[in-house]
Amino acid sequence: MVRDREATKAKLLEAALAEFAKHGIAGARVDRIAAKAGCNKAMIYAYFGSKEDLFDEVLRIQIARVIEAVPITPDDLPGYAGRLFDVYQQQPELLSLAGYHRLENGFEAISKAEGDAHTEKVAAVAEAQRAGRLPVDFDAEELLSLVVHMSILAFSTPVANRDLVVRSVAKLLA
Repeated sequence: MVRDREATKAKLLEAALAEFAKHGIAGARVDRIAAKAGCNKAMIYAYFGSKEDLFDEVLRIQIARVIEAVPITPDDLPGYAGRLFDVYQQQPELLSLAGYHRLENGFEAISKAEGDAHTEKVAAVAEAQRAGRLPVDFDAEELLSLVVHMSILAFSTPVANRDLVVRSVAKLLA
């Protein structure tokens, strides 16, 4: 029987996304991931090396999807925050994965993919500040952090919605 390596990896990644988003790294079980993917759990180790490496790959893919779906727009940070809110509504697993990553690796821990994306976004905000298109009340890293976290914090209150996120960021920039 010939295996389709890429199809098997895709099934494992899909099953792992659901498992990690629900249970975190420590609570996730490779046997449940393998069973959901219809694979032998040895395939996880063959393709990814370890449960932790599988988690890192799942997180990397989710971050890449968000970066691709919502490129930074320093000249429209309220719109950027609104689009982030939309993606988090459609893909809430990313917030779970990022939260578990920080809980299990320390609050200051970020994945390499997250760090690389953050560095590029900070640079784009800083450039817009230097050009006078964004206020300089906060440094670029602080401003970006506030904008991103406004799009996330909206999930912690029942009155949250996209409009609240967009209006809050616009007020921050006023």
